[in-house]
Amino acid sequence: MKLSRNLALSYEILATHKLRTLLSMLGIIVGVGAVVLMVAAGKGAEQRILDRIRDMGTNLIVVNAGQTRIIAGRQRQMSRVTTLVPDDVKTILTDCPSVSLAAPAISRKLATRFESENTNTNVLGMTPDGFRIRNIDVASGRFFDAEESRGRRRVAILGATVANNLFNGDDPIGQKIRVGRIPFEVIGVTRPKGIDANGADQDDLIIVPLATAMRRLFNVTYVDRIYVQAVNADALGPAEKELRSVLRQRHRLRGKPDDFTIQNQATLLKTERETSRSMTLLVGGAAGISLLVGGVGILAVMLISVRERTGEIGLRRAVGARRSDIRNQFLMEAAILSCSGGIIGVLSGVGGALTLSRLGYWATVISWPASAVGFVFSASLGILFGIYPALRAADLEPIEALRAE
Repeated sequence: MKLSRNLALSYEILATHKLRTLLSMLGIIVGVGAVVLMVAAGKGAEQRILDRIRDMGTNLIVVNAGQTRIIAGRQRQMSRVTTLVPDDVKTILTDCPSVSLAAPAISRKLATRFESENTNTNVLGMTPDGFRIRNIDVASGRFFDAEESRGRRRVAILGATVANNLFNGDDPIGQKIRVGRIPFEVIGVTRPKGIDANGADQDDLIIVPLATAMRRLFNVTYVDRIYVQAVNADALGPAEKELRSVLRQRHRLRGKPDDFTIQNQATLLKTERETSRSMTLLVGGAAGISLLVGGVGILAVMLISVRERTGEIGLRRAVGARRSDIRNQFLMEAAILSCSGGIIGVLSGVGGALTLSRLGYWATVISWPASAVGFVFSASLGILFGIYPALRAADLEPIEALRAE
């Protein structure tokens, strides 16, 4: 029998039992749709995390004073040391060819007040190069410059969260605030950056010149960290090695463990990406189990169809149909069920992902390779589960089939 005739006959038979056909495809539709939707949601979460890490800085390496660990999803400093100093930056820029910029920084939580409004926020002392390294932009006002930093000027740049807490939407530029007990003039407001990879609000901070923070606010001679920018993404690894060598030599650590911790953005990106992909595969795999249920549904429907059409099979065999014709007929029906379910499932999953993203419930990224794999897997699974009913139908003897009818 010609393929086109088989195909037309299969559609006609399946259309005769619309409800049963729909129910048999339902498992495939749900399975493929769930796989596409879950992978899209996982990809969206992965992209969101990676974007937050990149927002922290371009080709960024952070040198923290002392040893740090990730506890409860956040970086915690296990001990405070005083060996990391601003002069380390001069040596880094001189002796590390893979480094383009470096900025020392120090931060503490301090009470900040404007008139009757109070907030307890993170005060960050940093040199002007830190703005470029950390990808910090101003929404209004300006940055402080190197001269203001060296002159220990009492100028401040507010994060968007602090500006809203203190000024309730009013323009803070030119206003005087008190950080601790020291008055500062607000010269700028940063562009919002949102939550970082550790779950901290990047806009809940006040940035002041490093020398001002060290002398007037904290009265220290050391810094907490140094922000370093590599010349390009490929130089992150060499830059880390150069930094470790230079700092160990400057801090005279021969035979001793490091008194600093280096965080490489490339390593962090790789770790987060691997974690996100593992979760995406796990969730997608769990959703894929429903595909097996859909395959079993096709198997059950096809076995019922063989039993109901025993007389038809016997009649067709009696008038000259070959075993291969009967087998191909039932395989064609299984293929139509699985492929149709796969197509509807892909469209449902893509539609659901776009709807979630459009409504703002969850950022999704459609993975067309995952959609293609889901469709191919569903089609293959349907055909695989259709082989046994097709062989059983083909093995029926004409006389026995007609007698059963």
